[in-house]
Amino acid sequence: MASGRDQGPPERIERDRMPAGASAAPRTRARLDLPRAPRRSLLPDYDPEAFGRLSEKIARFLGTGRFLVWMTLTIIAWVVWNVSAPSDLRFDEYPFIFLTLALSLQASYAAPLILLAQNRQDDRDRVNLEQDRKQNERSIADTEYLTREVAALRMGLGEVATRDWIRSELQDLVRELQEQRVPLPHERSGGSDEDDR
Repeated sequence: MASGRDQGPPERIERDRMPAGASAAPRTRARLDLPRAPRRSLLPDYDPEAFGRLSEKIARFLGTGRFLVWMTLTIIAWVVWNVSAPSDLRFDEYPFIFLTLALSLQASYAAPLILLAQNRQDDRDRVNLEQDRKQNERSIADTEYLTREVAALRMGLGEVATRDWIRSELQDLVRELQEQRVPLPHERSGGSDEDDR
């Protein structure tokens, strides 16, 4: 059975689908099963993962003793050269403004790279903690299940006759039979078989 909307003339159905207004152009529908075309951007395109890995490598190097030794040797060589070299070969005179600028530039790039590396490490730690939490929940659930199973086995074994229990029961029965034992007639008289005849 058709609905009330489908019973109208075909041109009415098409008119419902078309946008209103005389100057409106028909809209193209975006397909949801296809990815959206990439937009052009004025910013350079880069891989965030590759940039993050590079920043972690730089941050790791900045935190080593090798970096401190090389930085110290570079600064000492810079200062010695600009103090003891002939004046026409010096490129940074006594207040060492160019050295200060270079160190400031290095620090201004090092700080964000270190922060980016720390953020990535925080993300990894968060994922690891979540996985550890899920693993702990599974371990707790498994432990509770095994505890219930062991308790059920103990209850079941409490009703099962064990070898020691059967042995003790048989010994009790033998003892009771010996206590209740009634002597047989030939045992009472103490005589031989010939006397009984």
